[in-house]
Amino acid sequence: MAQLKDKIEAVGKVLNDDKRPLKERFRALFTLKNIGGPSSIKAISDCFQDSSALLKHELAYCLGQMQDPEALPILYEILSNLEEHPMVRHEAGEAIGAIGSESSLPILRKFIDDPAPEVAETCQLAAQRIEWYSKNNDRTKSVYNTVDPTPSFNLSDLKSLKEILLNDEIDLFDRYKAMFALRDINTPESILALCEGLFVGGALFRHEVAFVLGQLQNEISIPHLIKALEDSSQNEMVRHECAEALGSIASDQCFDILRQFLNDDSRVVRESCDVALDMADYEMSNEFQYANTALLVQSV
Repeated sequence: MAQLKDKIEAVGKVLNDDKRPLKERFRALFTLKNIGGPSSIKAISDCFQDSSALLKHELAYCLGQMQDPEALPILYEILSNLEEHPMVRHEAGEAIGAIGSESSLPILRKFIDDPAPEVAETCQLAAQRIEWYSKNNDRTKSVYNTVDPTPSFNLSDLKSLKEILLNDEIDLFDRYKAMFALRDINTPESILALCEGLFVGGALFRHEVAFVLGQLQNEISIPHLIKALEDSSQNEMVRHECAEALGSIASDQCFDILRQFLNDDSRVVRESCDVALDMADYEMSNEFQYANTALLVQSV
């Protein structure tokens, strides 16, 4: 146990060292997520003092994926901080929903009318997720081993799912359920339906579509992801997620377009492209997992 604690502390130092390249810090973060436990949660929580909204958003994401209630106090704090970047607050709300404690419902409901639409919508979804899972005893992770913001529709009719996905008049919870159903069907037709979602609805919805396309890693989505990344009128959280999706697909075309945006006006987009290029290198390598703990610890 002492050896594991030393390893966590060493990796935590990498994560919290703002002089290190962001891609190294991301790898440290995912190492801590994979290890889990109170010491990893503390190391991740300490990093919320950083200036990078992209990194802090990823911290919150990882805490949610760990599904450990011990992370709830720091997530409540981040969500409640109106001075924090909306992208970070959104991710804290989503992480609270992923952990799934009914005790979190009051704080989520407090922010369902937040001035930032992406925060308000996230808290609505997170509260609905907790309520849904309290009535349905199904804690299964997705086939991508992720904790999704909503369950998936048990429906295979592509036409119906696409109509739900793209209809702004339908409750967002159901549109997300259609999104994850289309992801799980994973055919060219279902992926192209998802691609249409990059250009409808609010920023929160579009960013989740991009995330799902990154999970699918199918090259037919590349032109659509590039179009959204190139559109400076898109919310930066959407463009960020498109960049990371392109990094997951990791074709030569993806490498080329990501390099073009390393000097984007948006810091979130610049940093996303840098991290995405590292992800793309990983996808092209033989590494077992994105976070290489041994190399990180040796470099401390």
